[in-house]
Amino acid sequence: MIVVTGAAGFIGSCLVAFLNAAGRKDLILVDDFSRADKQPNHAKKQHLGWSHRDAFLSWFDSNHSGIEAVYHLGARTDTTEQDSEIFDRLNLNYSKGIWTRCARYNIPLVYASSAATYGLGELGYVDGHAIVPELKPLNPYGRSKNDFDAWALQQEKQPPRWYGLKFFNVYGPNEYHKGRMASVIFHAFNQIQANGKVRLFRSHRADVADGQQSRDFVYVKDVVQVCAWLMNSAAASGLYNLGTGKARPFYDLARATFGALELEPVIEFIDTPIDIRDTYQYFTEADMGKLVSAGYEAPFHSLEAGVKDYVQGFLLQGIRW
Repeated sequence: MIVVTGAAGFIGSCLVAFLNAAGRKDLILVDDFSRADKQPNHAKKQHLGWSHRDAFLSWFDSNHSGIEAVYHLGARTDTTEQDSEIFDRLNLNYSKGIWTRCARYNIPLVYASSAATYGLGELGYVDGHAIVPELKPLNPYGRSKNDFDAWALQQEKQPPRWYGLKFFNVYGPNEYHKGRMASVIFHAFNQIQANGKVRLFRSHRADVADGQQSRDFVYVKDVVQVCAWLMNSAAASGLYNLGTGKARPFYDLARATFGALELEPVIEFIDTPIDIRDTYQYFTEADMGKLVSAGYEAPFHSLEAGVKDYVQGFLLQGIRW
């Protein structure tokens, strides 16, 4: 059986959908299943059973002999949360517990790291191991992810194969519950539906025009395909970037959302909120050479193709994957 943590969340529930479509129903879903707004993400998924995240590590110890792989995608992902204790408990220490058991019981592990570990990108966006101790994440969330990456790299006892995936800006179905942390595509769609226009953050840097702040936007369908591929590959263990390798401006994203709705773009600019202005990333772009060198050959959705599939296949219909 396969374990998926964060199975009620965004990427985790999409991975469950992907595995179900591939014929895997022997899944153990792990999460805090108490939130009603996340219930539709897992209600119709096929699985063998589930475990509350607080009871999972004990369940793991009792049932490890039947586990063939663990996808650890559960985490606190709010980049505006400033309480480091929350991230130490839910991200850092909980991940250590899963890693330790995968190493002890000889079970392959794929886990979610984040491009937030790169901070402002002072050292670039190359997924080498040597720079991990030198990275300077901008918030407690990013620090918790980088702290775990650094800890994992120091461990003598490791899972037989392990992959820490530095997710860049993931968007797609099943993010309805994420509120402010949902993708800009999600918010753009809702703004268009409500008032026919999209508001983007104004640039507060003289060298970047309004709307030209750029990120590496990656469709969740591509993300889960890479997760599944790595688990069944002969790729060397380690940290891997997971983006498209091509940064795109937010202006292009807004235009793509209007295009998916067959509407002419109406785009306005507003000031970046004060609470995130000083830590706002103006550019991210994954160096994907390591994954390609490991043998991954499947193409990624372009921004326009991914947005069209998301908007027309899910948002307009209000459905989950």
